[in-house]
Amino acid sequence: MTTTAPTRPAHRLTDLVDGIRAAVAVHADWGETARLVAEQLRRHLPGPDLLTAEQRLGSPDDYIGHTLHAEPDGSFSIVALIWRPGQTTRIHDHMTWCVLGVIQGVEHEELFDAELNLIGRSENHAGDVGGFAPPGDIHRVRNTGDETAISIHVYGTDVTRIGSTARRYYD
Repeated sequence: MTTTAPTRPAHRLTDLVDGIRAAVAVHADWGETARLVAEQLRRHLPGPDLLTAEQRLGSPDDYIGHTLHAEPDGSFSIVALIWRPGQTTRIHDHMTWCVLGVIQGVEHEELFDAELNLIGRSENHAGDVGGFAPPGDIHRVRNTGDETAISIHVYGTDVTRIGSTARRYYD
């Protein structure tokens, strides 16, 4: 995945950024933080028009991320991920909590246990919000639909500093 440089939060992200700041300021454990951030994303989930038409196109080579906001203290980032039909991640886990909301299309997620046995599947449609915290977050995401899928991801770190929140990739 490639990621574009961070942009200033659009005016339409102000309420979401403020809500996430308040959720993170509780200083709860990662699971509870993911739940609190998911509540904020449900309340303030933007539409696909948050992105420019060019950003919504994605890339024919791989799914692409557009950093929408990186909190100055490094406590969270907001990234829009664009998935063209057929694009997928490798099986991976994360180094921090993550919350996501689908704003266009459908994302298919497969969950795995530590031995990489498939233990669950879900279809996340526009408007669906979910989250997780390590451990137990080994998964793969793909766009199995016929249209471009777009999701908003909130990560518990500054992705502009570390590049990716993936901790490990699995074969």
